[in-house]
Amino acid sequence: MTLILTPNMSDADGFYEDLITAHDGLSKAQSDRLTARLVLILANQIGARDVLKQALCVAAEDVGAP
Repeated sequence: MTLILTPNMSDADGFYEDLITAHDGLSKAQSDRLTARLVLILANQIGARDVLKQALCVAAEDVGAP
């Protein structure tokens, strides 16, 4: 399976707003935990390790990771 790297959300702005709202009032540690839990929940939803590996590679490129 190939990653979808073009916009594919029906309400991206609404999701972004929900994401920011979920972090409101959290400490840095709580925010990091929320993000980690969300990543793991979504990874479980995707399920396919090859797709998850592709996503990790693409995400690492965007932040300049080695």
